[in-house]
Amino acid sequence: MENIFMQNRKNLIERIEDESVVVLCSGEPAHKTTDQFHQYIPNRNFYYLTGLNEPNMKLMIVKGKTKSFSFIFIEETTEYMRQWLGENISKEEVSKIAGIDLSKIHYLDKFEQFFRSLMTYGRGLGVAVPKNLYMDLYRVKPTKEPIAHTQFKFVLETYQELSKKNVNKHISYLRMFKSEFEIKKLQKAIDITEKGLYRIMDSIKSRRNEFQLEADFIHQIKLEGSFGCSFDTIAASGKNATVLHYEDNNSDLSTEDLILFDLGALHSNYGADISRTYPINGKYSERQKIIYEIVLKVNKESIKFVKPGITWKELNKFAKDLLANECKKIGLIKDELDISKYYYHSIGHFLGLDVHDVGHYELPLAEGMVITIEPGLYISEEGIGIRIEDDILITKNGSKTLSKNIIKEVKEIEEYLSKT
Repeated sequence: MENIFMQNRKNLIERIEDESVVVLCSGEPAHKTTDQFHQYIPNRNFYYLTGLNEPNMKLMIVKGKTKSFSFIFIEETTEYMRQWLGENISKEEVSKIAGIDLSKIHYLDKFEQFFRSLMTYGRGLGVAVPKNLYMDLYRVKPTKEPIAHTQFKFVLETYQELSKKNVNKHISYLRMFKSEFEIKKLQKAIDITEKGLYRIMDSIKSRRNEFQLEADFIHQIKLEGSFGCSFDTIAASGKNATVLHYEDNNSDLSTEDLILFDLGALHSNYGADISRTYPINGKYSERQKIIYEIVLKVNKESIKFVKPGITWKELNKFAKDLLANECKKIGLIKDELDISKYYYHSIGHFLGLDVHDVGHYELPLAEGMVITIEPGLYISEEGIGIRIEDDILITKNGSKTLSKNIIKEVKEIEEYLSKT
């Protein structure tokens, strides 16, 4: 079987122009305080093309008219690093993981010299000197310079004749379509998340604060071998659940309230994204049940609606119209336009290496995409916030719910909680 990361690079090479060079950096941990750093997270595009999790690496892909080459530049272990941090990953390990010939793995201090020779005579690779430079030009904010401008300052300043192009749009297209390898990683992350949610339900009646239930989840997914949370956990009880991205998780629990969890485990850099809403005392009140059943209906019907060819616009309209009609039936709203007061987000997003994964939302859904379906209702005046979110794989003729084993029916939840 061909190395999956080799295949990812081949797919990218097919999309870019001939006589081009691609440069990507793995990134480095952000400085925290004094001699401490935040936990390192590999650049997802770099990981997608290499499978490597280590900081301070550079990937170079050279594409000629008839052939192409991949090179990786890694950090050499110094004696200081060996004593304080341990050995860096070896060239042999990099070669095996990334599927790149050992002769094409070099140390970082050779990068500039290597690039000079590439731009002088094609490095003896039998390809023309590149005309195009592909970089990841993603901006964290519109006013912020792309990180790649700093990472590859030497290249930009020295070779201004290169036509600069954004590789991000090509990789984001490829990342929309999940391989069997990726789906297995996502499924594992979802399965671990399920165990974390059962741990929450086991503990819910005995806990007194939101952060205690968040801690239960984190503890369980770590026990299950997760790398940690795929994003900051939302544990929002009562009125807190009407704030879409509430993350304080520090309020005391009231037994009469619901608590909304939006969370996920991380496995091999792939993250789950699941939302469930539970009654803290183990039983939904009549009003809570009415609202919950509306959200659940929209969740289930939207999943049924999903299939190849459906656009995000159509999917969002379907879910919003159904929510509005159901809310009119119970008198929560009088006009369909009023639903925006109680539902103020889209029905879902792409899922993968990022929780809100990259992708082209203007394109119709297609086989191999993984998305979330997450309708919700947020009634601030009643202190009720409910969201039910599942992770969905688009198949040839419809969809498959990867999170189908995570219970969400009122009866199932109440029966489970009655045993705790």
